[in-house]
Amino acid sequence: MRVLVTGGAGFIGSHVVKALADSGHEPVVYDVRADPAADVRDPDAVRRALAGVDAVCHQAAMVGLGTGFADAPEYVSRNDLGTAVLLAAMAEAGVRRLVLAGSMVVYGEGRYTCPRHGDVRPGPRAVPDLEAGRFEPRCPSCGSALSPGLVTEDAPTDPRNVYAATKLAQEHLAASWARVTDSQAVSLRYHNVYGPGMPRDTPYAGVASFFRSALARGEAPRVFEDGRQRRDFVHVRDVARANLAALESPPPPGTILALNTGSGDPHTVGEMAHALAAAYGGPTPVTTAEYRLGDVRHITADSARLRAELGWKPEVSFEEGMREFAREE
Repeated sequence: MRVLVTGGAGFIGSHVVKALADSGHEPVVYDVRADPAADVRDPDAVRRALAGVDAVCHQAAMVGLGTGFADAPEYVSRNDLGTAVLLAAMAEAGVRRLVLAGSMVVYGEGRYTCPRHGDVRPGPRAVPDLEAGRFEPRCPSCGSALSPGLVTEDAPTDPRNVYAATKLAQEHLAASWARVTDSQAVSLRYHNVYGPGMPRDTPYAGVASFFRSALARGEAPRVFEDGRQRRDFVHVRDVARANLAALESPPPPGTILALNTGSGDPHTVGEMAHALAAAYGGPTPVTTAEYRLGDVRHITADSARLRAELGWKPEVSFEEGMREFAREE
């Protein structure tokens, strides 16, 4: 297949391009990093890029929490307007296969169980609780301590920051496109992706990148809250292979299939910081009790559907991935 990869010069996109080429496909990179004219919001440029294309891997996006709500127009423009322009051009060109870079952030908080009320959905954490170091959500009905678990694709969505809202909107746009054009779409809801080529030292980088940059400066990684927040860290090469599997085994026409894309091996942020510091040989991480509004406490994936539907499974272990990431120049 000839596959257009938007954001193909970026962190995840470049690994998708390599995975496609290694499997005998023909990737076409469309990215403003490689060509300033390759803006996904430019209808004419997108139409030209789609010539002769069989499918699209849509990786282009503005990511992370950014610097505040002032970023909202730019997030909406790049993520949602850009996706709408791309899908309209695909409809016009007759390109009927899409893999979307989705995100676990659409869920908000993960899955929680109360000993009295079963599965519950705690609301956003209150500032007074965060200031006092009470980081764990409580049962909204009785205030009891909750047990976090794995979130499945049928969980209600609850985006809690601008980036999350735009990622959910992308899925809705793709679902509408698939229905109207009788096309095939997969949204891979990425969990915490890390690995070679990860952006450094920007407000839009991931926590693993911040920790590695601190170690490179000879500083101890600063871990927010108490370091016990749970995440699913998944290696970028495994994510690239998931994109390949989604392209080669699409769902029925007229549908979108949302699939959690995680390692299935949850770790706390503190564990990740210590593993990275040990692999790097740098200072021991420090826990700061600082917090960011919009962050959720626990969000970890049940990726069983991805394994069942596409036959995918992760190949890079947490320990191996952290050692490699720590050594990257």
